Amino acid sequence: MRILHTSDWHLGRSFHRVNLLSAQEAFVDHLVETVRAERVDAVLVAGDVYDRAVPPLPAVELFDSALHRLGELGVPTVMISGNHDSARRLGVGARLMSRAGIHLRTAPKDCGTPVLLNDEHGEVALYGLPYLEPTLVRAEFGATRADHTTVLSAAMDRVRADLAARPAGTRSVVLAHAFVAGGVGCRSERDITAGGVAAVPAEVFDGVDYVALGHLHGAQTITDRIRYSGSPLAYSFSEHQHRKTMWLVDLGPDGGIAAERVDCPVPRRLARIRGTLEELLSDPALEAAEDAWVEATLTDAQRPYDPMARLARRFPHVLALDFDPQGAAVDPLASYAKRLRDRTDQQIAEDFVAHVRGRGPDPAERAVLRDALEAARVRAAVGEAV
Repeated sequence: MRILHTSDWHLGRSFHRVNLLSAQEAFVDHLVETVRAERVDAVLVAGDVYDRAVPPLPAVELFDSALHRLGELGVPTVMISGNHDSARRLGVGARLMSRAGIHLRTAPKDCGTPVLLNDEHGEVALYGLPYLEPTLVRAEFGATRADHTTVLSAAMDRVRADLAARPAGTRSVVLAHAFVAGGVGCRSERDITAGGVAAVPAEVFDGVDYVALGHLHGAQTITDRIRYSGSPLAYSFSEHQHRKTMWLVDLGPDGGIAAERVDCPVPRRLARIRGTLEELLSDPALEAAEDAWVEATLTDAQRPYDPMARLARRFPHVLALDFDPQGAAVDPLASYAKRLRDRTDQQIAEDFVAHVRGRGPDPAERAVLRDALEAARVRAAVGEAV
């Protein structure tokens, strides 16, 4: 069985105020053509179909068009909701859509209920595990703790129990939206830390033939059987070195896996450039960046006059400007922003306590901060779920 694994479409998202709708339309065209040309038997979308719980109308229209086109090809499609999606909104009409071969898996209670497909070698069971917010789904799974590893383990127990009751030789595929240990993230992904821990061990998914992951935006292989497809487009300059692809996976008669990457269309290359303003305006080595979307970091000791407009004369698609003055007095605001850049909410809160009173929080205080941050994150998740 030939499977096309995708994820993290983030329909409706922009890139530094650049509307990406046309680029997302080009991706959908490419997806449909790949399904046709490669004779794909099933399409998987591992969450974050939309960029936010209430997407703009053009994004909904593009999603609707994609479903119609896949349905017309007669190729089954299995989708799960991600942490950016509203599971309830995305799941509207799921039972009706399943008659057209579009299978939406957005409810935790359905984790152990597969979509069943067949090929000449027998049955393939595809299980959809939508993004599972630990605090919200703990009761559903009877989990002893509200963390990602515990609830995903409970969901996978249901998968393995269902699979064990099926005929010997039934092959299995799981879609999941999670941060799996060994994966490498970037700045365009929303933090899903729960209880101070986001990553789950790959061993959680033992017992199935292939795991199609979503959430991380870089395509990557955790094991031969566990892979992230990554997002089809870059959504931050931290992705400037990503090769945006989908996984074309052949699932053999004995559950063996052969996978290759299928490149996605690139609307415009990303470039990160760094130096003084005069260096950036004159360096011939930067010629290749003139047609790219550019993030520029200026190292001038003093901030130059009107730098964005001057950069735009050479780099008409410059979108982001940062300052890292060399040899000048430290700018406390800029320094603070840089210190925050790659830190979790918990770390930022603990740093603030240390800054205010001269020492960091003790273990009990850390727990209070963690509980408060968790409560705020759950409230936000509940707001997006309805």
